[in-house]
Amino acid sequence: MPVIDKDDNAAKRVARAIVSDIVIYNKAKIEDGIRNDTLFDLLKETIDEGRTLYQSRVSPDLFRKNYYGRALVDKLLKSNAQIRSNIW
Repeated sequence: MPVIDKDDNAAKRVARAIVSDIVIYNKAKIEDGIRNDTLFDLLKETIDEGRTLYQSRVSPDLFRKNYYGRALVDKLLKSNAQIRSNIW
């Protein structure tokens, strides 16, 4: 797959797609992690794998814009705000 080098919107879409897959395949871990404030510990390996995949698909300039990190916040945290947690 070619590297995205100038298209911010495409880079954002790739980041959201990768994180969406993480969410789909890890729903139970996400719920448990949010409830117990261990989300990033439980998903560390998966998140790191996703970041590596994302980095392989975008240019270094786009990678530095942190679209992957923003997708994690939007898809992992904001979209699961209904889960009870001591952190919010």
